[in-house]
Amino acid sequence: MNKVILMGRLTKDPETKTTSASVVVTTYTLAVNRRFQKAGEERQADFIQVVTFSKLAEFCSNYFRKGQQVAVVGRIQTRSWQDAEGQRRYATDVVADEAYFADSKKDAAGGYPAAGPGPKPTGRLTEKDYGDDGFGAGMPDAFEEDDLPF
Repeated sequence: MNKVILMGRLTKDPETKTTSASVVVTTYTLAVNRRFQKAGEERQADFIQVVTFSKLAEFCSNYFRKGQQVAVVGRIQTRSWQDAEGQRRYATDVVADEAYFADSKKDAAGGYPAAGPGPKPTGRLTEKDYGDDGFGAGMPDAFEEDDLPF
């Protein structure tokens, strides 16, 4: 079983790109506090890269902003590549299938930036709302590694 549930704060606004197969991909980093802290030390956090695809990626791009607390449900995915020096590199990401707002709505004076035109966010949008192609998160069945923004 490969299931991840995280809640943390966005370290910066999400970055959105479109693959050559016209799939929207949004990436962002969550700062997730560790459960325990050592006496006399500052609380530690892990910085976890999250990737979303298709409609969920559009939602995150439109409504998530730096500093917001969000929750994601998804799976861990690893990848590897060779860098310019021929070294093998590895990365681990969370591919989110669900995304939620996790803090209270801010007012206009101290709030988050406006999301632009479109429907008001409901606080929850999942790939299940838009169907699943069997591969998960609306990701195409075939794509080139060069198409991915990470």
